[in-house]
Amino acid sequence: MPEPSIATAEKGSQPQSSCDGGHSEQTHGPSVELADLFRIAFVAVAAAAVWLRLWEPLPHWSVIGIAATAIGGYPIFKEAAENIFERRMTMELSMTIALLAALLAREFFTALIITLFVLIAEVLEGLTVSRGRKAIGDLLDLLPQNATLIDESGTRQVPISAVRSGNIALVRPGERLPADGVVVGGNSFVDESTITGESMPAEKSAGREVYAGTVNQSGALQVRVDKLGRDSSFGKIIEAVEQAERSRAPIQKTADRLAGYLVYFALGAALVTFIITRNARSTISVIIVAGACGIAAGTPLAILGAIGRAAQQGAIIKGGIYLEKLAAVTTVLLDKTGTVTYGAPQVVQICPASGWSETAVLQAAATAELHSEHPLGRAIVRHALAQHLPIPPPRTFSYEPGKGVVATVNGDEIVVGSRSLLQARGVSAPGSQAEARTEIFVACGEKLAGSIAIADQLRQEAVQAVSSLHSMGIETTLLTGDSATVATQVGRDLKVGRVLSGLLPHEKAQHVQELVRQGHVVAMVGDGINDAPALAEATVGIAMGSGTDVARETADVVLIGNDLYKVTQTIRIARQCRRVIMQNFYGTLTVDTIGVGLASIGLLNPLLAAFIHVSSEMSFILNSARLLPTRFSQAR
Repeated sequence: MPEPSIATAEKGSQPQSSCDGGHSEQTHGPSVELADLFRIAFVAVAAAAVWLRLWEPLPHWSVIGIAATAIGGYPIFKEAAENIFERRMTMELSMTIALLAALLAREFFTALIITLFVLIAEVLEGLTVSRGRKAIGDLLDLLPQNATLIDESGTRQVPISAVRSGNIALVRPGERLPADGVVVGGNSFVDESTITGESMPAEKSAGREVYAGTVNQSGALQVRVDKLGRDSSFGKIIEAVEQAERSRAPIQKTADRLAGYLVYFALGAALVTFIITRNARSTISVIIVAGACGIAAGTPLAILGAIGRAAQQGAIIKGGIYLEKLAAVTTVLLDKTGTVTYGAPQVVQICPASGWSETAVLQAAATAELHSEHPLGRAIVRHALAQHLPIPPPRTFSYEPGKGVVATVNGDEIVVGSRSLLQARGVSAPGSQAEARTEIFVACGEKLAGSIAIADQLRQEAVQAVSSLHSMGIETTLLTGDSATVATQVGRDLKVGRVLSGLLPHEKAQHVQELVRQGHVVAMVGDGINDAPALAEATVGIAMGSGTDVARETADVVLIGNDLYKVTQTIRIARQCRRVIMQNFYGTLTVDTIGVGLASIGLLNPLLAAFIHVSSEMSFILNSARLLPTRFSQAR
């Protein structure tokens, strides 16, 4: 006996529900083929004629009913024949048996109505599934076909295929960006909702990243092209959604297997019903009422919709199997630097001495550090520029490794650095008050001006993301190679459940392995090369969009951008997908069990059984369709 399951599509092949009547290859958006409309109309006319006995004067008017059933049910019969040769058990086969039984019992009107219901259901199902595929097609339409490049000869418009990495593209207001890149000129606001899910336009100026497919709203931008086509963030979204169609998650295989078992159940129940009752109509009703198409077609549709919606929200899930694992996550491990923090030192506090203001201390320090290449010095200069402070260049500048800098401005000596550097210059400095921060002291004219505290600051959304994870019953742990003092402070601010500090990359991976051995479903969130081993060991590895190529390739989920809250959103989408699939599972089992019971005792005639079959099937498919993203098409 063949295994009661729909054949599993091999990796790279196009999955096809056995319940789609052979129409699952539609790729041009929701539309109805003329052949389908003809069959529906032909069967409807034939059913009306049989009901009204319009061919009663003819000696063999029943031939019309048989011929109409054969012509109208051709897609069903064709699919059933293919399933027999491929040793697959599908609903088309059980429906074919029901139709043949109705014809043998001379229930011609019943056979025609069942055929009509099935044809209409398949058209509606095709339209629904096509809606999901059309969302993918709409993505491709969001990319411009041409780009305007700037070179020494001026501007020229070229096909998108001629654009290369390193080119400078001019993007005018109202145009879509042709590629991922960095702004090198101009200032504007860009609608990034198709990539990040953020409804508010993002301000873009020199040095800011931009993404292909987003819309420039106000000023003209000059963009240095970095990534094109499949390598761009937009390309990754398309690739992820297409991969969702090609791959099958374990829960989808379970759905296929359950659909096969339901067919066997229907045929077995029909056999028992006929043996006990000897009633052909009740037997036909039992076969008809049991339907598993809602599971077989609804499950891949839910997975496709969830991955598309996650991509819309800014998270690329690399396959249905990882979507299923995300739904079961019980523990989230967070890297510190670059994941929950910005990964770059920032000025967090300015403490002026008596007679000085915060602005004066910052300006003096930025002037002294203007030519410095030290990360802390660059952080001070960035902060001063963000405050729009004028920074005059120093007359002299010297750097003392490990201590700080000394500069001369307008005849005054400015010293910026450690306490020991100031003390060596005869300036006393107070003790540090910042446990998890680096304190830089500033002296001017041999007098203390104040101090500047610098730290790797928490991302704004990190605390909210951790809080949301806790509200979902998910445990959180901070993993970092930093000192215990810094890690404890960050963990306290972040309110994570546990903090592990001073870890080397292989120690992070070992901790992940231990949690997995203990039965935890672990998601690891990281961004660097040092996180790659832990990302690979985790049940689901999640990489930040700004992370290294190694981290992004190792991870199973890649965030576009650096919004940590997208981790929470993606897990919610995965859980919603699982709920929808389980609703379809239990709903189908309930309807089939009740329907078979009622049909077996004669309370359901074949027509009512067909109506219940079609109605339940469409309700479960539409339940899955709730997950499909809609804003892609709206963005057009």
